Amino acid sequence: MAEPVTYRTLFRDMPATAQDPSAKGTGVFADVALRELIATNQIVGEDPILDEQIQPASLDLRLGRYAYRVRASFLPGESTVMGKLSSFTMHRIDLSAGAVLERGCVYIVPLLERLQLQGGISALTNPKSSTGRLDIFTRVITDFATSFDKIHGGYSGPLFLEVAPRTFSVLVRPGTRLSQIRFQRGSDIATGAKLRDLHKRVKLVSGVEGEPVIREGLVGVTIDLDGDPATGLVGYRAKKHTDVIDLEKREHYEVGEYWEPIATRNRRLILDPDDFYILVTRESVTIPPDHAAEMVAYDTMVGEFRVHYAGFFDPGFGHGGEGQGSRAVLEVRSHEVPFLLEHGQTVGWLRYERLTAPPARLYGAGAGSSYQRQGLQLAKQFKRLG
Repeated sequence: MAEPVTYRTLFRDMPATAQDPSAKGTGVFADVALRELIATNQIVGEDPILDEQIQPASLDLRLGRYAYRVRASFLPGESTVMGKLSSFTMHRIDLSAGAVLERGCVYIVPLLERLQLQGGISALTNPKSSTGRLDIFTRVITDFATSFDKIHGGYSGPLFLEVAPRTFSVLVRPGTRLSQIRFQRGSDIATGAKLRDLHKRVKLVSGVEGEPVIREGLVGVTIDLDGDPATGLVGYRAKKHTDVIDLEKREHYEVGEYWEPIATRNRRLILDPDDFYILVTRESVTIPPDHAAEMVAYDTMVGEFRVHYAGFFDPGFGHGGEGQGSRAVLEVRSHEVPFLLEHGQTVGWLRYERLTAPPARLYGAGAGSSYQRQGLQLAKQFKRLG
């Protein structure tokens, strides 16, 4: 079933003496270390890896040439992914000329990248921001994996993406980037006094009175249901029967054709479990240049709902300039039952982790960043709000 592939990289001209990042300190790898992983063939691509894929502390992953419509999501366990696909595939779709992935269906797509990790280098994956804002559920799978999105140290093999559009049907092509991968050696998570000192130095969250809630190495963020003073607008709810969204379009689609604005004057919102919402935090979030962050996606201690499918925040998000900080957009879906949200309620938690070295380029600094200094914003495929 699988097509034979040859993997290549654009970075063959990097010095052969480039230091193996596995020899460096503990923490998340920034862009310089990612280039070293590419130069040492620990990340390789069926097509050359592009410079634009390299973010300040993550690498965008690209869809390959085929998608496999499957009966159900799965983990391969004692099998390869392709071996499992031989039992669960309904049909194979050629993406070469562009193809629609239908909402409500589950697909497995071989990615153009594969890994040949050395030593103690491991990886985590997450949807990209626009993927989450379109309610496209994605998870990376590796051969013999027993969990999604976690890639163990020393893994050598292909990468696959489970794609399940939940609200909109989407048009994709080979090279479409729905997910991103973050590499690390060990872990250097900011906890306790270290996290509080970091907040004093940088103001990790700002814009509200009082000190942030910090617990067990996590910084809490709360929901803004005050909204725009003139309109009461607090967010958007996705419409259910819309046209296909071409993921390569930028600022193309009319918001009103896909989204219903939500206004409230009583600072409350009841989430319907069948609906998908775009909301925003009260706080402005800052990621200092020597750290990366991840939002905990689902925490039953704050309610039966999930926020922020796209969990990675790159170094430099919201950092520097006037009015430091960018508010975090929340992709919200309630589980099982209607759930009441109230203004100022804690809805998510940020985990900060130190980089092994500073990035050469920060988020928003000419890196093609779409959401720096954002307020309430939809995915980049839609015309800008305000």
